[in-house]
Amino acid sequence: MFRKVLIANRGEIALRVIRACRELGIRTVAVYSEADKHSTHVQFADESVCIGPAQATKSYLSLPAVISAADITRADAVHPGYGFLAENATFAEAVNAHGMTFIGPSPAHLRQFGDKLSAKAAARAAGLPLLPGSHGAVEDLEEAVTVAREAGYPLMLKAAAGGGGKGMRIVEDEEQLRKFFVITATEAKAAFGSGLVFLERLLRAPRHVEVQVAGDRFGNAIHVGDRDCSMQRRHQKIIEEAPAPDLSDSLRARILAAAARLVSSTGYVTVGTCEFLVEGDEFFFLEVNPRIQVEHPVSEMVTGIDLVQLQIRLAAGERMPITQDQVQVRGHAIEVRVNAEDPWKFTPSPGRITGYHAPGGPGVRVDSAVHEGAMVQPYYDSLVAKLIVYAPDREAAIRKLLGALDEYVVEGIRTSIPLQKLLLADPAFREVRFHTRYIDEWLKTR
Repeated sequence: MFRKVLIANRGEIALRVIRACRELGIRTVAVYSEADKHSTHVQFADESVCIGPAQATKSYLSLPAVISAADITRADAVHPGYGFLAENATFAEAVNAHGMTFIGPSPAHLRQFGDKLSAKAAARAAGLPLLPGSHGAVEDLEEAVTVAREAGYPLMLKAAAGGGGKGMRIVEDEEQLRKFFVITATEAKAAFGSGLVFLERLLRAPRHVEVQVAGDRFGNAIHVGDRDCSMQRRHQKIIEEAPAPDLSDSLRARILAAAARLVSSTGYVTVGTCEFLVEGDEFFFLEVNPRIQVEHPVSEMVTGIDLVQLQIRLAAGERMPITQDQVQVRGHAIEVRVNAEDPWKFTPSPGRITGYHAPGGPGVRVDSAVHEGAMVQPYYDSLVAKLIVYAPDREAAIRKLLGALDEYVVEGIRTSIPLQKLLLADPAFREVRFHTRYIDEWLKTR
């Protein structure tokens, strides 16, 4: 097991990793920008190192700064959390080259799954169902037109190296394809360093179902249940739950088996997430997120498995500590992301928190690094906290979450709580009549 882990992140995920390391008897090193000098994760780590000014590009995204901090503190492993450098294969290589362990997948797997085309190729080789469309990048507009005619409209035009809802356009017909093709490729080149794009069939009202997976260096691969992340705004998740509601036993079993098969066939090590689009009784591979996910707590709540500890153990070379039969899903968990933003305009709302009260009680969990007097910085992601509840069934979980949101007090900034309370109380959510575009359509009626 590792002796000391440097956490190349900030906020709630850095604090989450600190807690996991403490329980494993591992010392921790926090890195921080000048703006984060008084942050909670800095106070609770065993050591801390300032790595630069407030701008993320000069601190949390600076490979030399993070590697130097790990070197001078003699860390023997680096945990990237999520975001920032978590999926950067060059960073993972640099960590390994300096004699430390990157707590995540190999650089090869980061590259394989960081590129949507190579991820689709791996999924195809493992026998997973794919949406109709191009089997790889389309070289030019005329090839795109030919592929589109064969696959049928509507289609999604996607950047191969994109992510987080960026580099995507809906094309309803050939006229739109001709209009958007060069624009999308140019934008993709500017944003991601690659102008490669591909096409796949657009599902009008799919659900987003993902599977938590894990693999070790001895060929063992398991899934840790499924989650539904369909409640999104512009492809950004707002509400997540586990298990995914209203799936037939047969469909759920097929999705879980497909995810585990992909991990096994590729030799993937540590934790990750396989994402799928589901419509009716069909499911299609979407992508792999080769890291710990923001929404991992809902899977922890229904299985009792500490996924961050599991991630660390597997990165340290340990054998998978559980078998597939030992993964048991019980009850229901729901998570909302409390963001520092206007709940209707979705504009950032940074500032000082002048009053704070977190909800509590049985089955209520708050993953956060803020407190009264804390400063929500304008330089980084707007996530303030993750509120997670657990109950024996979904309806009880919804009621518990609404009660917890009523208790949650965050003063001095605006948050997404008012929006989330309305969405949770909406009959469409309670009756599972939602899809990935539901919130965007719902907002148009407000």
